[in-house]
Amino acid sequence: MLGKLTDSFTSTLFGRVETTRLPVRTSSGQAQAVYLPTAAPGLGDSGVIIGREVYSGKGYVYDPFQLYGQQLPAPHWLVLGESGNGKSALEKTYVLRQLRFRDRQVVVLDAQGEDGVGEWNLIANALGIKSIRLDPLAARDGGVKLNPLDPAITTTGQLSLLRTIIEVAMGRGLEERAGFALKAAHAHVTATVRHRQPVLTDIIDTLRSPDLSAVESLGVEVGEVQSWGLDVALVLDRLVDGDLRGMFDGPTSAGIDLDAPLIVFDLSHIDRNSIAMPILMAIVGVWLEHTWLRPDRVKRIFLVEEAWHIINSPFVAQLFQRLLKFGRRLGLSFVAVVHHLSDVVDGAAAKEASAILKMSSTRTIYMQKAEEARATGRVLGLPRWAVEIIPTLSPGIAVWDVNGNVQVVKHIITEAEKPLVYTDRAMTEDAVAERDRADQQLAAQPRI
Repeated sequence: MLGKLTDSFTSTLFGRVETTRLPVRTSSGQAQAVYLPTAAPGLGDSGVIIGREVYSGKGYVYDPFQLYGQQLPAPHWLVLGESGNGKSALEKTYVLRQLRFRDRQVVVLDAQGEDGVGEWNLIANALGIKSIRLDPLAARDGGVKLNPLDPAITTTGQLSLLRTIIEVAMGRGLEERAGFALKAAHAHVTATVRHRQPVLTDIIDTLRSPDLSAVESLGVEVGEVQSWGLDVALVLDRLVDGDLRGMFDGPTSAGIDLDAPLIVFDLSHIDRNSIAMPILMAIVGVWLEHTWLRPDRVKRIFLVEEAWHIINSPFVAQLFQRLLKFGRRLGLSFVAVVHHLSDVVDGAAAKEASAILKMSSTRTIYMQKAEEARATGRVLGLPRWAVEIIPTLSPGIAVWDVNGNVQVVKHIITEAEKPLVYTDRAMTEDAVAERDRADQQLAAQPRI
């Protein structure tokens, strides 16, 4: 009787009673099986393990080659963030883990370093690979040389590279008359130098003493054509007798192993704020385009530190735009590492930078200050919640945007990787010993 009265009273106040079961007291640990948590879908389980998704705790796996054509329209990747928040550690572990696959090959342009070597030197040594150190002083004493006129580069590629070098150095486009003088000089050198590799000195000498056939075809005086090419000759002379001499004024050095799983160009001896850096980027980029990229089904990764030297120069950026287009046809993933997006989107190459950003379907953003985070969010089209948490991110945690799939990921570094990833020279004796043991373990592994 009491139960019926209770039911009648409850239904009057709250409507029909669905159940009369007594409440159950339990813990949240037990109740989670009833109220399952939800999280954004991951990227699958095929590829390289990055770490854990912060909110769900799920493992986070990423591989542009596995995702391309399904979730990614392009395999290129942009990494952003303030110094000291984990960009370098992410790049290094990513490369080490990619090299576990047999059909992977990586080229790194290492623009940073300490103690006289690039910061990728430890990893290269551990894998039994010698870095390609581009150093003007070392090059004069038999160091590494890269020849812009290497026969491995097509004649069209050589001329394009020469124009880019000159335009970067001059800070403006090449005028028509100067461009013709350069084209005529290059054609003359290509046609007449047969018994050896043509070198920059041949171009300079021809610019100073133009070929008579080029003069006759235009019906102008030799002196006029000579004056057209004078500024061009002076710019190229810097690579032969100036501060950049020794690296590009001779045949390409023998012994550069383009089949090695990891190729490291050590640029740490070059002033990062000088005009030399974008010139180097242009020469290395075009040289790789014509000597390294091949249709052999190998998946290649081209990782560039301090990439604003590329994206902030209109002439160099145009070359790299072409290189990025190889991603779909030849399996190339371009990884650009930049501190601040404002360094490039507000720079001299804003148009070219925008095009490169559009090709980067993956964006990883580490901690940035609030103002920079808002600017980054606007340019990349990040959701509001992601923009708001970027200034609060701890080192090692980043916002990942993979073609609109946005998640917060904590990067995990294994004990074996730590000695190779953390390159601070102020390490303790125990840490040095740990690094040496890791080097020995990696060196003992079979080559990939």
